[in-house]
Amino acid sequence: MAFQRRSPSCGGACAAPAALATALMLSAAPPNASGTTAVLGISASVAANCVISASALSFGQYESVLANATAPLNASGAVSIACTKGATPRISMDLGQNANAGKRYMARVAATGPGGTGALNYELYQPPSPTPGQACAFPGTTFWGSSAGDSFTPGAPLSRVERTYSVCGTIPPGQLVAMGSYADTVVATVNF
Repeated sequence: MAFQRRSPSCGGACAAPAALATALMLSAAPPNASGTTAVLGISASVAANCVISASALSFGQYESVLANATAPLNASGAVSIACTKGATPRISMDLGQNANAGKRYMARVAATGPGGTGALNYELYQPPSPTPGQACAFPGTTFWGSSAGDSFTPGAPLSRVERTYSVCGTIPPGQLVAMGSYADTVVATVNF
């Protein structure tokens, strides 16, 4: 028995797959187009900036009759800054709320006992070096004030990491003041 091969009866539709394959190959061909280019400039600027914070300086008890009759009372606080890399910070301290004749004074808090008003002289000094974390050395030698000549100049920052510097305080000996609590507020400013 012989088998006969029959041609499919497509009725003209058999040519469609071949035509579709040709169309797909033509559409996959890369476009034949020309192009032009443009340069897009990119820029930004970084401004110098610093932030500052401070921790309180507390002298504790000043004893004008015994311990501090001849010896000063020393204490330290701290000021911290974080600056943009490349900034040139300078830290100044004003003379406080009770300054008199260019000197700093703590004022007696009236509600702390009899004796009327009073003022307790004190002074603030810069740390012995611009190295962050350097402890105070007493007696302090460099006055810390608000003018450019009395400002503290730490080194230029190498990163944005906060750096802390000691604020060295001294109450001179022999001040005869009324008992009570004394306080002052000093504003620290970082210029850059």
